[in-house]
Amino acid sequence: MNLLEKFKNIDTFIFDVDGVLTDNSLLVTEQGELLRTMHIRDGYAIKQAVEKGFRICIITGGKSEGVVMRLKALGVQDVYKGINDKLNTFKSYISENNIDPENILYMGDDLPDYEVMRRVGLPTCPADSVPEIIQISQYVSPMNGGKGCARDVIEKVMKLQQKWTAFEQ
Repeated sequence: MNLLEKFKNIDTFIFDVDGVLTDNSLLVTEQGELLRTMHIRDGYAIKQAVEKGFRICIITGGKSEGVVMRLKALGVQDVYKGINDKLNTFKSYISENNIDPENILYMGDDLPDYEVMRRVGLPTCPADSVPEIIQISQYVSPMNGGKGCARDVIEKVMKLQQKWTAFEQ
């Protein structure tokens, strides 16, 4: 199966947060609060995917309530935060939702994503991922983490399935 066919068969997106939906930067306030930035175009694409019936799942080691609130506002229901063992969470998620791993696009950027990425149909990563993740990715976005990489893969899938916005088809 070629890469375009793999994009066309995706029905589930799983994303890491830090380094994928954010640029890996943390702004630390004087009170010790950790602030992140997220790309508005990634948010737009996530919302469009949810509205068109795609499953969106987040599996992150981070524990930010602000990130969870942002994702919930975009319509993402499946947010797993503070996860040390992403593989077990992944296995439970696909079992509980009867999802074929071959139809999953996973985007990660660092070693905690490695084991899950080896078990999905389309492992992907941002351009600025660690070398081990780039090596196992079938698609490396030209965009860096937190700079539109999620939009890149969501838009590809939705355009191939003719589900992207009407004015672009």
